[in-house]
Amino acid sequence: MDSIECSYSIRGSGPAIIFVHGVGARKTSWSEVCEHLIKDFTCICYDLRGHGESSKGKLPYSLEALVNDLEALRAKLKIQKIHIVGHSLGGMIGPAYALSFPQNTLSVSILSSAAFRTLDDKKKVKAVLKSMKNKGISPILATLTDRWFTDDFIKNRSADVQLRLQQVIDTDPDVFLEVFRIYAETEMSPWLSKINHPCLILTGENDGGCSPRLNKLIAASLPDSELSILKGYKHSLLIEAPSTVGQKVHRFLTRKNFEGRLIKS
Repeated sequence: MDSIECSYSIRGSGPAIIFVHGVGARKTSWSEVCEHLIKDFTCICYDLRGHGESSKGKLPYSLEALVNDLEALRAKLKIQKIHIVGHSLGGMIGPAYALSFPQNTLSVSILSSAAFRTLDDKKKVKAVLKSMKNKGISPILATLTDRWFTDDFIKNRSADVQLRLQQVIDTDPDVFLEVFRIYAETEMSPWLSKINHPCLILTGENDGGCSPRLNKLIAASLPDSELSILKGYKHSLLIEAPSTVGQKVHRFLTRKNFEGRLIKS
């Protein structure tokens, strides 16, 4: 199995949740979200390969390799079954893991991710990738800022915006382009209906790349799903709306009866 050992952190106690971040982010992206979960759950956050404190591994990457890294972490920690919460690219890794390792999965929360892209959707995301390859990553940071954050947040929380952009800058460019490529090229629509685990689908009302239109199709394709659209937000929900995200994930996980056992909130 193609996998590497990833850097991780553990907080809380109870059933295990593994959090999977997106392109160019870090395990610390989940810190505020986890504040709403650590009383009832063991929260495990890790850096994807090539990100933060995790080793780079060999290029090129694949979605399968990223899934295998998650499985390697679960096995290392000797956790029998996990809840998975993924954001953006992490929202693709999570359901792909559930498809490959259904016996190890309890639920999947898909945050700010995409499937059922139209030809125009695919053209737009691949154009961003092409621009980064041709011009470098730094020139498109302003575009990412506008795609990820609301105008008010950019104005009032500039330090937090810059911290997120610095994560992108600090990521090896080859790694960033590889994981962005996977995000751009992955299409979950052919296999999402095969996932029978309870799924939470959540995105921002004004997220251009991971729009409510796409997320409604994701929710409709899953046998057991719950959809939530956060009014006014764009892509970076973990930074702009961590309390709302944490509370919605907590409510979802405590309302469901996993393996015949209801976890009381």
